[in-house]
Amino acid sequence: MIDRSLFLAAVTLIVTGIVFSYSLSAYTVLLYNVPPYHFLLRQLVAGVAGIVLMWYIARQNPKKVVIWLGFTLLVVSAFLMVATPFLPEQIAREVGGAKRWIRLGPVSLAPVEFFKVGFVFFLAWSFSRRVIPKHAARSEDVRYTLKEELLLLLPYIIVFAAIMFIIAIFQNDLGQVVVLAATLLFMMIFAGSSIRIFGFSILVGGLALAAFVVTSPHRIERFKGWWFMLQNSVAKLFPQWAHAVPKVNLVEEPYQVSNSLHAIHHGGLFGVGLGNGVLKLGFLSEVHTDFVLAGMAEEIGVVGVGAVVMLLLFIIFRLLRIAGRVPNTIYYLYCSGLAMIIGFAFLINALGISGVIPLKGIAVPFLSYGGSQVVALSIGIGLALSMSKEANL
Repeated sequence: MIDRSLFLAAVTLIVTGIVFSYSLSAYTVLLYNVPPYHFLLRQLVAGVAGIVLMWYIARQNPKKVVIWLGFTLLVVSAFLMVATPFLPEQIAREVGGAKRWIRLGPVSLAPVEFFKVGFVFFLAWSFSRRVIPKHAARSEDVRYTLKEELLLLLPYIIVFAAIMFIIAIFQNDLGQVVVLAATLLFMMIFAGSSIRIFGFSILVGGLALAAFVVTSPHRIERFKGWWFMLQNSVAKLFPQWAHAVPKVNLVEEPYQVSNSLHAIHHGGLFGVGLGNGVLKLGFLSEVHTDFVLAGMAEEIGVVGVGAVVMLLLFIIFRLLRIAGRVPNTIYYLYCSGLAMIIGFAFLINALGISGVIPLKGIAVPFLSYGGSQVVALSIGIGLALSMSKEANL
């Protein structure tokens, strides 16, 4: 039986995203001189397409649809990611110093959003055939050494290094790399890897992240802007002598996170009302995309955003519930990985707009404006719903 509660929760979030794509885009419509319903109509089309695809895939036999659809998403999206930087400007327009979207008439496609779902499926399929059987073949008293585990996981590390190079260098999108890296790490744990691999991966990942930051001028500036806002508060936690440590000095105070916090504060508990937000009127950039949670907080308040977050957590819970009750190891790992993709994307965005970590430019699942992420996640949830028919829910 299909997990209808998961389907209804996903549909509710998609509809919520459609509503706020209209409410929060008021200033952007004027800025780009487009029709008033420009963003609403585009998100509506993507949302309806996503819901239809989700329901259609959910009704299919998982044994017939999961393998071919998962590999199709992986191969096609990977090819498009590699090809995008080399496409002509008419098809792949450069934005922010990188080509991330393919434009086909009125439709813009972000291959990386579909790749994330395909990548999770690939890991689930491969881990179920290679990693889990080898861990299961050993007795509880005989464990892999760190070197043996690294050799077992080496092919995945090499594949991920190639993916990291394509996304972080060619597409200049470090945030997506962080989401995929965290998902890979937890899927390795779900597949039976030891806590030593977890710690080793955190260390290597931290060093790689630091290398990407220090070798990119714009990432250094973003990091400095983040630290500029935190340094005085952090200094209060240390003894007086620590105040003598040199501080970051910027000519202009970073306005994005500052205005994001103003929006959250202005909304209070119950918000100023749908459509009545002020910070979205040119003070908060990308409010309908990267800062959608801040814009929502101003209009529907902490209580309203809290309800939306609970709905998102419910989706993650249902995916993990399916994972825990389905007998097929591919389905178990896939649903777990999809839950991690959604959870880490939300977490990185929420921590970024609140100033806890540097901004990464990650969309909030289902809520941020952007048809690619809505359709891709709808396909991903559709596959999980198809698998749920074999789970004892």
